[in-house]
Amino acid sequence: MIGLDPDWLPALVAVAACLVVGVAGGLLTVTGPWYHALRRPGWKPPDWAFGPIWTTIFALTAVSGVMAWHASPDAPSRSVLIGAYAVNAVLNIAWSGLFFRAERPDWALVEVVFLWLSILALILVTVRVSAFAAVLLLPYLIWVGVAAVLNRAIVRLNGPFRRA
Repeated sequence: MIGLDPDWLPALVAVAACLVVGVAGGLLTVTGPWYHALRRPGWKPPDWAFGPIWTTIFALTAVSGVMAWHASPDAPSRSVLIGAYAVNAVLNIAWSGLFFRAERPDWALVEVVFLWLSILALILVTVRVSAFAAVLLLPYLIWVGVAAVLNRAIVRLNGPFRRA
Protein backbone atom coordinates (compact mmCIF):
# COMPACT_ATOMS: atom_id res chain seq x y z
CA MET A 1 0.00 0.00 0.00
CA ILE A 2 1.27 3.46 -0.86
CA GLY A 3 1.38 5.70 2.20
CA LEU A 4 0.82 9.43 2.43
CA ASP A 5 3.98 11.44 2.96
CA PRO A 6 3.57 12.88 6.48
CA ASP A 7 4.94 16.21 5.27
CA TRP A 8 1.76 16.63 3.20
CA LEU A 9 -0.61 16.02 6.12
CA PRO A 10 -0.53 19.63 7.43
CA ALA A 11 -1.32 20.93 3.94
CA LEU A 12 -4.25 18.55 3.56
CA VAL A 13 -5.58 19.48 7.00
CA ALA A 14 -5.19 23.21 6.25
CA VAL A 15 -7.00 22.91 2.93
CA ALA A 16 -9.77 20.81 4.49
CA ALA A 17 -10.18 23.30 7.34
CA CYS A 18 -10.40 26.23 4.92
CA LEU A 19 -12.96 24.35 2.85
CA VAL A 20 -15.06 23.59 5.93
CA VAL A 21 -14.97 27.22 7.09
CA GLY A 22 -15.66 28.52 3.59
CA VAL A 23 -18.52 26.13 2.89
CA ALA A 24 -20.08 26.65 6.34
CA GLY A 25 -19.86 30.43 5.98
CA GLY A 26 -21.23 30.19 2.46
CA LEU A 27 -24.18 28.06 3.54
CA LEU A 28 -25.00 30.58 6.27
CA THR A 29 -24.75 33.51 3.86
CA VAL A 30 -28.21 33.97 2.41
CA THR A 31 -28.60 37.11 0.34
CA GLY A 32 -32.35 36.89 0.04
CA PRO A 33 -35.06 39.52 0.38
CA TRP A 34 -34.05 40.55 3.90
CA TYR A 35 -30.47 41.28 2.83
CA HIS A 36 -31.49 43.04 -0.38
CA ALA A 37 -33.88 45.28 1.56
CA LEU A 38 -31.02 46.57 3.74
CA ARG A 39 -29.69 50.02 3.04
CA ARG A 40 -25.99 49.71 2.32
CA PRO A 41 -23.35 52.41 1.86
CA GLY A 42 -22.43 53.35 -1.69
CA TRP A 43 -18.83 52.25 -1.16
CA LYS A 44 -19.80 48.61 -0.43
CA PRO A 45 -17.92 46.27 -2.76
CA PRO A 46 -20.15 44.49 -5.28
CA ASP A 47 -21.56 41.16 -4.11
CA TRP A 48 -19.63 39.24 -6.78
CA ALA A 49 -16.30 40.43 -5.28
CA PHE A 50 -16.76 38.67 -1.96
CA GLY A 51 -16.21 35.15 -3.34
CA PRO A 52 -12.83 35.86 -4.96
CA ILE A 53 -11.69 37.92 -1.97
CA TRP A 54 -12.55 35.18 0.52
CA THR A 55 -11.04 32.50 -1.72
CA THR A 56 -7.76 34.44 -1.78
CA ILE A 57 -7.85 34.99 1.98
CA PHE A 58 -8.52 31.31 2.67
CA ALA A 59 -5.69 30.27 0.33
CA LEU A 60 -3.25 32.67 2.05
CA THR A 61 -4.43 31.47 5.46
CA ALA A 62 -3.88 27.83 4.52
CA VAL A 63 -0.38 28.55 3.20
CA SER A 64 0.40 30.59 6.31
CA GLY A 65 -0.81 27.81 8.59
CA VAL A 66 1.26 25.16 6.82
CA MET A 67 4.36 27.36 6.85
CA ALA A 68 3.90 28.09 10.56
CA TRP A 69 3.33 24.40 11.31
CA HIS A 70 6.55 23.39 9.59
CA ALA A 71 8.47 26.25 11.24
CA SER A 72 7.19 25.43 14.74
CA PRO A 73 9.95 23.95 16.87
CA ASP A 74 7.84 21.62 19.02
CA ALA A 75 4.43 20.15 19.84
CA PRO A 76 3.43 22.85 22.37
CA SER A 77 3.92 25.63 19.82
CA ARG A 78 1.96 23.62 17.26
CA SER A 79 -0.85 23.20 19.80
CA VAL A 80 -1.00 26.96 20.25
CA LEU A 81 -1.24 27.37 16.47
CA ILE A 82 -4.04 24.82 16.20
CA GLY A 83 -5.93 26.50 19.03
CA ALA A 84 -5.60 29.95 17.49
CA TYR A 85 -6.76 28.71 14.08
CA ALA A 86 -9.67 26.78 15.63
CA VAL A 87 -10.94 29.81 17.56
CA ASN A 88 -10.63 31.92 14.43
CA ALA A 89 -12.54 29.36 12.35
CA VAL A 90 -15.44 29.29 14.81
CA LEU A 91 -15.60 33.10 14.92
CA ASN A 92 -15.42 33.33 11.12
CA ILE A 93 -18.40 31.00 10.72
CA ALA A 94 -20.30 32.63 13.59
CA TRP A 95 -20.25 36.05 11.93
CA SER A 96 -22.12 34.74 8.88
CA GLY A 97 -24.64 33.00 11.11
CA LEU A 98 -25.32 36.13 13.12
CA PHE A 99 -25.48 38.55 10.21
CA PHE A 100 -27.31 36.50 7.60
CA ARG A 101 -29.18 33.65 9.33
CA ALA A 102 -30.12 35.43 12.55
CA GLU A 103 -30.56 38.68 10.58
CA ARG A 104 -28.76 40.53 13.36
CA PRO A 105 -26.10 42.83 11.95
CA ASP A 106 -25.97 44.48 15.39
CA TRP A 107 -24.89 41.23 17.03
CA ALA A 108 -22.53 40.53 14.13
CA LEU A 109 -20.93 43.94 14.71
CA VAL A 110 -20.02 42.91 18.27
CA GLU A 111 -18.82 39.50 17.08
CA VAL A 112 -16.64 40.93 14.29
CA VAL A 113 -14.51 42.68 16.92
CA PHE A 114 -13.66 39.25 18.36
CA LEU A 115 -13.06 37.87 14.86
CA TRP A 116 -10.64 40.73 14.11
CA LEU A 117 -8.86 40.18 17.44
CA SER A 118 -8.59 36.46 16.69
CA ILE A 119 -6.83 37.29 13.40
CA LEU A 120 -4.47 39.59 15.27
CA ALA A 121 -3.80 36.72 17.70
CA LEU A 122 -3.10 34.42 14.71
CA ILE A 123 -0.58 36.91 13.42
CA LEU A 124 1.10 37.24 16.83
CA VAL A 125 1.27 33.46 17.31
CA THR A 126 2.51 32.94 13.77
CA VAL A 127 5.16 35.66 13.74
CA ARG A 128 6.97 33.85 16.57
CA VAL A 129 7.79 31.01 14.18
CA SER A 130 7.63 32.61 10.71
CA ALA A 131 7.50 36.30 9.84
CA PHE A 132 6.55 35.55 6.24
CA ALA A 133 3.68 33.29 7.30
CA ALA A 134 2.44 36.10 9.57
CA VAL A 135 2.57 38.61 6.70
CA LEU A 136 0.33 36.31 4.65
CA LEU A 137 -2.40 36.89 7.24
CA LEU A 138 -2.39 40.68 6.86
CA PRO A 139 -4.92 40.72 3.96
CA TYR A 140 -7.31 38.76 6.21
CA LEU A 141 -6.90 41.29 9.02
CA ILE A 142 -7.40 44.20 6.62
CA TRP A 143 -10.44 42.64 4.92
CA VAL A 144 -12.17 41.86 8.21
CA GLY A 145 -11.43 45.45 9.25
CA VAL A 146 -13.19 46.65 6.09
CA ALA A 147 -16.03 44.21 6.75
CA ALA A 148 -16.37 45.56 10.30
CA VAL A 149 -16.66 49.14 9.01
CA LEU A 150 -19.23 47.97 6.45
CA ASN A 151 -21.10 46.07 9.16
CA ARG A 152 -21.15 49.23 11.30
CA ALA A 153 -22.48 51.30 8.39
CA ILE A 154 -25.26 48.78 7.78
CA VAL A 155 -26.23 48.86 11.46
CA ARG A 156 -26.30 52.67 11.43
CA LEU A 157 -28.34 52.81 8.21
CA ASN A 158 -30.86 50.15 9.23
CA GLY A 159 -31.07 49.74 13.00
CA PRO A 160 -32.59 49.06 15.37
CA PHE A 161 -33.04 45.38 14.58
CA ARG A 162 -35.75 43.14 15.95
CA ARG A 163 -35.34 41.40 19.25
CA ALA A 164 -34.94 37.64 18.91
